[in-house]
Amino acid sequence: MHPAAPSSWLIAGKPRPGAPKLYCFAHAGGSATEFLRWGRDMPDAEFQAVQLPGRGSRYGQPMFASMRELVAAFLDEVPLSPEPYAFFGHSLGSLVAYEVTRALRDAGRPLPARLIVSALPAPHHRHVRAADPLHRLSDDDLIERVATIHGGIPQEVLDSPELRELVVDALRDDYRVLETYTWREAEPLPVPITVFGGRADHARELLDDWGSHTARELTVRQFPGGHFYLRERPGPVLAALAEALSGVSTPAGGLTH
Repeated sequence: MHPAAPSSWLIAGKPRPGAPKLYCFAHAGGSATEFLRWGRDMPDAEFQAVQLPGRGSRYGQPMFASMRELVAAFLDEVPLSPEPYAFFGHSLGSLVAYEVTRALRDAGRPLPARLIVSALPAPHHRHVRAADPLHRLSDDDLIERVATIHGGIPQEVLDSPELRELVVDALRDDYRVLETYTWREAEPLPVPITVFGGRADHARELLDDWGSHTARELTVRQFPGGHFYLRERPGPVLAALAEALSGVSTPAGGLTH
């Protein structure tokens, strides 16, 4: 794979001097644009939405075959802020943000001031690979199964052969990354972790288990809704996100409020 320009990885929201940068990693098949909509309603952060290849502005670029390849490319090609920053990931994006944080720690590079993960049980629960992986299904079966299990695929995509064709490759490759991932034991991160989840999605204890992956504090917040709870009632989620960022130092040397 040819290295991508750093700017192609990140889609920046509105500049917010004095607010920390929040790098956001999307769910399987997702795009960076979802987080830019958040940025309009949340002045507490400067959003940097991560755009993986194969979708949106990077449609047609080769995608990644494994988590290891994805993380290595991100570290090589994305210049993270020299000032304190945070990571947010939803579903697969949570796993990517976690593994990027581990790789930064292993490389001796500055770590995010907080790791905020959403809609994903603690990663050590993924030590066994799926026996019947979704990424091997036909295009139509893959889209239908994902829509049935998690939702999140707009009805206009489900109804349109043309739109289904546009999204299925990214969805398949993301599920390949997820379903071929195996957690490797490591020391807990020296980074506080905040966990968000929908009450109808994963059991609370699976979210609480993130506590074994941090040497700092763990905060768990659940909201009404399922896997895409954050689309159903975004207001309380954005308020909780702002609270999670409230202790992150800003470039001006203060704290967010």
